Amino acid sequence: MSVGRVTLVGGGPGPVELLTLAAARALASADVVLFDRLAPHDDLAELAPTAELIDVGKRPGHHLIGQESIEELMVRRAQDGAHVVRLKGGDPYVFGRGGEEVLACRAAGVPVHVVPGVTSAVAVPGSVGIPVTHREVSRMFTVVSGHAPLTEAELEHLAGLGGTIVILMGVSNLPSITAGLARHGLDADTPLALIERGFAPEQRTVVSTVSTAIWDASAAGVSSPAVIVIGEVVRLADEGVAAARSVLHDASSVTG
Repeated sequence: MSVGRVTLVGGGPGPVELLTLAAARALASADVVLFDRLAPHDDLAELAPTAELIDVGKRPGHHLIGQESIEELMVRRAQDGAHVVRLKGGDPYVFGRGGEEVLACRAAGVPVHVVPGVTSAVAVPGSVGIPVTHREVSRMFTVVSGHAPLTEAELEHLAGLGGTIVILMGVSNLPSITAGLARHGLDADTPLALIERGFAPEQRTVVSTVSTAIWDASAAGVSSPAVIVIGEVVRLADEGVAAARSVLHDASSVTG
């Protein structure tokens, strides 16, 4: 039996409409789909009508299948001749462990191809009118994983770099992140936005500042998943986000 292949597919930030054409074509030809919790999986029966669908999603504090087991399953099914689609949320190479899975395929001699996806680091802020870059406001943006506490060196570099900071998976570490950035010189009045459940019907945005974000997030009951944006670009948010320009003064707000 000839060896099959693996396609790592970035599923984007949630809505099936944000899948790329290449992603849709890969799913349509899949024999097996291994999908994550944040990947667009509600319509998989239609997108991959002839495929076996396997939920390998990892949830906070609970891993249905460990990463090594996912890689072993992916490689084994491809070695059996299947076209395996590994469907991930966002982009496979943005905190998606796509690099590890590509290396596992290469080590096993399995052909592998990566289909990029729309990353929530850019798309979710954009959905509420926050551009991660803007002429004469921010000419760079840094995407950070907030899953684990940042080191003092990382906080120092972030505080001094300028531009926009986008933090994924950072709600639980928001207190240490904001305190650390302020400790290393970031202006306490720097605008900060927390955008919960991007692109879902219940999406919600909290607009605050570095110094008040902990209290505003707590009062609003902010929970994961959420994208955190720190920087002057937050002032450019849609008027629909409770007139985010109020951050120019000392107000903070919560919107639906």
